[in-house]
Amino acid sequence: MDRLRAYEIFMTVVSRGSFNKAADLLDTSPANVTRYVNDLETYLGCRLLNRSSRKLSLTESGEALFERCKSILADVAETEALVSSNSVKPRGRLRINAPLSFGILHLAPLWPEFIRRYPEVELDISLIDRVVDIVEEGYDLVIRISRAGSVNHAARKLASSHNVLCASPAYLQQHGLPQTPEDLKDHECITYTYSGDEWSFTDNSGKLHQIKVKGKVHTNNGDTARAMALCGAGIIWQPTFLIGPDLASGALVALLPDYKLPDIDVLAMYPSRRHLSVKVRMMIDFLVEAFAGTAPWYKTTDNKK
Repeated sequence: MDRLRAYEIFMTVVSRGSFNKAADLLDTSPANVTRYVNDLETYLGCRLLNRSSRKLSLTESGEALFERCKSILADVAETEALVSSNSVKPRGRLRINAPLSFGILHLAPLWPEFIRRYPEVELDISLIDRVVDIVEEGYDLVIRISRAGSVNHAARKLASSHNVLCASPAYLQQHGLPQTPEDLKDHECITYTYSGDEWSFTDNSGKLHQIKVKGKVHTNNGDTARAMALCGAGIIWQPTFLIGPDLASGALVALLPDYKLPDIDVLAMYPSRRHLSVKVRMMIDFLVEAFAGTAPWYKTTDNKK
């Protein structure tokens, strides 16, 4: 028995709700469809379908196999696309969205090399900090900064980054050094749209501390928060991909070393795992290679610990 063919026929019978309809779609006979399903049940040693004169229904084993088959057939399709793409050159327009600061600092230097490797691809790059709808807004690929482990869409992880609470030496000299998250209530905090004014910390024992902070400035741009912190205007919470060099040079000082902020992932997201175009696949592979799972900003924070 061709098991892959049997899985495909079983899936089609279930989705169409009929042996006859499945046979029509697969351009084969109802008897052949029935034989494949029967052989599959015999091979697995369990009944997959409840048959009656009016309808079909899945058994508990059938439901489990149906869900698993979705993944199996998707993996087969993806593998076939990968193999066939090896002989096809990527070409055409590639629409990419990325966050503003990350796009300027860490993606813009990579684009010339990608164009050198794949000269028939045209890049259309949009830098927007808001979360976009990949399908509705017509993007081929979106680079997204997300709390670690929080994304369920089709995506590949490029790198991780720490979030760090920090301030300039000038600010700390004037206002003092906070010792606990609760101390932040008495400080000038520069808040950021995507972290809000309720900051969450985890101490060494795993206890969560949630503190509502206040300040005269709120911004939706990390570079603005960073610039103000460098000028001594307050305390910020930003990722090391943005402030790593400032921490390394001492221009900003990491605070509350015994309390951890949530880490974030840098993800390459795309509409679907199936039928991924060659140009998108090549771009994803290129970015994975460029970041190699550990981005250059990672060392700056580790060295401070």
